[in-house]
Amino acid sequence: MKSFYATSFIISLLIISSCKNKEMTLAQKSTENPLISEFTTPYGVPPFDLIKDEHYKPALEAAMVEHKSEIDSIANNTAAPEFSNTIEALDKAGYALSRVSSIFFNMTSANTNETLEKISEEMAPILSKHYDYISLNEKLFARVKAVWEAKDKLNLNEEQSELLDKTYKSFIRNGALLTGKDKESITKINEELSVLTIKFGQNTLAEVNEFQLVVENKDELKGLSEDLIAAAADAAKAAKMEGKWLFSLQNPSVMPFLQYAENRALREKIWNAMQKKGNKGDKNDNNDNIKKIASLRLQRANLLGYPTHSHYVLEEQMAKNPDNVNKLLKDLWKPAINKAKKEAEEIQAYIKSEGGDFKVGAQDWRYYAEKIRKQKFDLDENEIKQYFSLENVHQGVFNTVQKLFGLTFKERKDLPTYHPEAIAYEVNDADGSLVGILYMDFHPRESKRGGAWMTSFSDQKMKEGKRVPPVISIVCNFTKPTGETPALLTYDEVSTYFHEFGHALHGLLSNVNYAALAGTNVPTDFVELPSQIMENWAAEPEVLKSFAKHYKTGEVIPDALINKIKSAGTYGQGFATTEYLAASILDMDYHTQTKIIEGNMDDFERKSMGSIGLPEAIIPRYRSTYFNHIFSGGYSSGYYSYIWSEVLDSDAFEAFKAKGLFDKETAMSFRKNILERGGTADPMDLYKRFRGAEPKIDPLLKKRGLN
Repeated sequence: MKSFYATSFIISLLIISSCKNKEMTLAQKSTENPLISEFTTPYGVPPFDLIKDEHYKPALEAAMVEHKSEIDSIANNTAAPEFSNTIEALDKAGYALSRVSSIFFNMTSANTNETLEKISEEMAPILSKHYDYISLNEKLFARVKAVWEAKDKLNLNEEQSELLDKTYKSFIRNGALLTGKDKESITKINEELSVLTIKFGQNTLAEVNEFQLVVENKDELKGLSEDLIAAAADAAKAAKMEGKWLFSLQNPSVMPFLQYAENRALREKIWNAMQKKGNKGDKNDNNDNIKKIASLRLQRANLLGYPTHSHYVLEEQMAKNPDNVNKLLKDLWKPAINKAKKEAEEIQAYIKSEGGDFKVGAQDWRYYAEKIRKQKFDLDENEIKQYFSLENVHQGVFNTVQKLFGLTFKERKDLPTYHPEAIAYEVNDADGSLVGILYMDFHPRESKRGGAWMTSFSDQKMKEGKRVPPVISIVCNFTKPTGETPALLTYDEVSTYFHEFGHALHGLLSNVNYAALAGTNVPTDFVELPSQIMENWAAEPEVLKSFAKHYKTGEVIPDALINKIKSAGTYGQGFATTEYLAASILDMDYHTQTKIIEGNMDDFERKSMGSIGLPEAIIPRYRSTYFNHIFSGGYSSGYYSYIWSEVLDSDAFEAFKAKGLFDKETAMSFRKNILERGGTADPMDLYKRFRGAEPKIDPLLKKRGLN
């Protein structure tokens, strides 16, 4: 289940730690550990300036002691089970543990080190066992069940009913109905999975950090932009290799290299390094981790009465079952692969026209697709970037959100941050009331995992009838500034910024009573709707012209360039959709297995991709051994969610297109029915309250040029 919350901190409990002889009350310990006390910072943000690595373990242990006491108090309550003393009490319990674990695990993603990684591995099975103590607590479940069975007599409102249903189902889905050895088995499985999934992510990060492509001759960098070459020179200088150029597997380095580098041998070298992450038989190899994770997930699903892990996961998603997911993926696969094959033919013809006698390979696709795009549409990504300085895009996102929802943003340099590059903002509503606090962290570093994500340090909730604002964070890996040149974003990075801000709005604007239902605590295939709909504004000329200004001259992006971007909008969608769908299908194949996977993961992946006819020149967006979403994140049997949600967002944006991009009534309806409501009702019901009907797939096909 999601983290539980509490309203107070019990200071008389003893800390359970490895130092058993050093018994100390929480009150005593809190004088030394800033995590073991109520935060006195503005708005209750984490006191990052005071927190040290050694504070996390004792704070987690102390918070677990408190949480266990709260749970025991609920379970052993002699009063008859009621909604308030059981269901609401559970939602409030564990506030301290949720707060500490949120900070800790956010740091292991955004600003980690060896010490934090060791603590993470050590504490993961302990935390897993702690939550199993709750999920498998017979007395506690008996009270929850009693309330659930009486629900028709309780006169609950919609949100209360949803909390009750989700709480009851969570106990069932976590093994409350199991007995004896089965309970012991699921506890052991959960402990093992907690360690394996963390190890998978750590291995992936280590692979990214360990690879270096060092170039000594500048002639080998032909085709690359000056800002990328400058960034590579800066990276080499930082690594004490001055006079050389250093490229990494971080996205702002590897992707433009594959897109522009004329040197095919170097493209192949960096490509092979990228697609073999976690698959080299060394200390960072993830093959055994995958096999164990998939096996344990199947065993757990079977124990709980499900034929596969996918059946277990999807029961609580909008999709409901694997058949519905597979149907969507199959319906999209045919038009996507047909378009990808046409793109491959174009690329092959272009190679031949240049005198090449080789078959297009995976290391070639992005390079030649970019050359064709430039030829067809006279569109150069490096020209576009000049209008997308991070500062301008940043302001463009703020302005867009203000026009839609009335929000304003004020930088708060007085708030502590977890890294010098992180920025804190106070977010206020149109009436001046506080909405929440937003942290943003934009650039790659060795202590940060790849990709882009939104997270929270504390979710919104109600306390004594008053809204407690959330503390939200956006973490990205955008292109860094170099020398006198500011950070210039690619168009994809601009879209990513709008995307993650959509997630942030979902967390910031949450206005519910119960923390367990707040913000992004919704089904995985619904959570991407707020993020993906925001990407649509990034592509609109009216919005682009409001912020896309040349970083040197201040010139507004010309209409001619906007038209080129629009004309090229669906170019390459065959490749993009195919690689995404391939990864989604690979995810489903791993998790719809009814038997333990034998053999090696290369063979499994090859068979999976062969069954759908994936061309050799295209690989899944994430190969198995670095597919963090499904083996280290929360997207197992859920990677399809992006395209599922894109059906929703494409349909939803039609409402804005029909009434105006910034139509107040439409924007407020989206805010009230989607962004504010979190998980307080069935997602499709929420969607229909906004849109008036279920979504149609046609707008998605049109947007991707697949119709």
